[in-house]
Amino acid sequence: MSGLAVRVENLSKCYRLGQRQGYLTLRDTLTDAVKGTRRLWKLLAPSPERASLTHIWALREVSFQVEHGEVVGIIGRNGAGKSTLLKILCRITEPTHGEVDLYGRVGSLLEVGTGFHPELTGRENIYLNGAILGMRNAEIARKFDEIVAFAEVEGLLDTPMKHYSSGMQMRLAFAVAAHLEPDIFLVDEALAVGDVAFQKKCLGKMEDVAKTGRTVLFVSHNMAAIEHLCHRAYLFDKGHLVGAGKTHDVVEAYLAAVQAAGGQGVSQRTDRQGNGQLRFTDIAFCGSSGTPLEVVQSGQDLEIVVGYGTDAYPLQNVVQSIGIFTLSGQCMLLLNNQIAGSEFRSVPPHGRFACRVERFPLAPGQYYLNLYCEVNGILADWVQQAAPLVVEAGDFFGSGRLPPRGHGGFLVAQSWRVVGSEESESRGTIR
Repeated sequence: MSGLAVRVENLSKCYRLGQRQGYLTLRDTLTDAVKGTRRLWKLLAPSPERASLTHIWALREVSFQVEHGEVVGIIGRNGAGKSTLLKILCRITEPTHGEVDLYGRVGSLLEVGTGFHPELTGRENIYLNGAILGMRNAEIARKFDEIVAFAEVEGLLDTPMKHYSSGMQMRLAFAVAAHLEPDIFLVDEALAVGDVAFQKKCLGKMEDVAKTGRTVLFVSHNMAAIEHLCHRAYLFDKGHLVGAGKTHDVVEAYLAAVQAAGGQGVSQRTDRQGNGQLRFTDIAFCGSSGTPLEVVQSGQDLEIVVGYGTDAYPLQNVVQSIGIFTLSGQCMLLLNNQIAGSEFRSVPPHGRFACRVERFPLAPGQYYLNLYCEVNGILADWVQQAAPLVVEAGDFFGSGRLPPRGHGGFLVAQSWRVVGSEESESRGTIR
């Protein structure tokens, strides 16, 4: 198929806080009819609350075109408008202004498990989710075995979905969407969760989709995946399309913006997610004696200190994570109090999370930190690219020699020896 696949013209989307967005369901319509009189009275009556509603433009005057067979990356910081764009393309939400034309069958993977019913089995959810995505029963039946094999859930097909882990749901959601064989495939952070093997499988499947001449719009913070898969890329910032062109050039512009934003205080960041029950306020790096560090050396004892504040005291069952990523978006190290065996069952209203890492193992290079916190299992605050981290070469091995740049991702303790021929014969052949 050749020609135009996607045309977006002067697209804008405005959200008004406190107002329901998107298309109305039958249930919404019936509920509104029952509450009609009360709603009319509220609309007619003056209300300070209504007057203070805030308008937020998620997209402003966005225009672009994508040809059939192109694989296009869509990148930008949180709140840039990327996910809103895909939701409009999928007709999940409607634009405030502008036009969108799609030429071909559309398949999407926007949120893990969208359309899954927790009480239905995996088998039943494959048919349900496939139907939601526009597949016919005969098509689902024909691809059923392939979907199950890809998702690796053969032994759980007749188990209710509520007993699946989030990783299992992710695999099944991607498998169903990827086997839809759409003309236009919209993917939002499909590779953000799951183990390394699954991420590799997803990349392979998306490559297969691209090779068949279908169109892919791929939203991701993983710049390595974007550069690997995409022919072109679009860069969004605060609802505006600010860059377009060859993937490498657009990614370079994005990484430069990420580094520049690293100087902004965590407390000032508005592109954060969560219910705000707890909010990060600052971040610092300290040496073994508590001395603040501007630059960290490989092998140096490091304490990462994250300040926070909350008005909802006391907070219970707090889980704090610090992710360290390369500038291309690859996760190098995940620090998590719960995984490390430290339970924060109750925390004071204002304080600091302090994570100590002995002999910091990352090789020399530039990185950034993501901050993530849950309270009672609910996301409270998530700030991506919260702070830059510069790691310089240090005497990790105590040998007096410094590892060079490009050494690799990690430095690990190691010992070497030479095995003589007689010893090797007694131990067996060394290959």
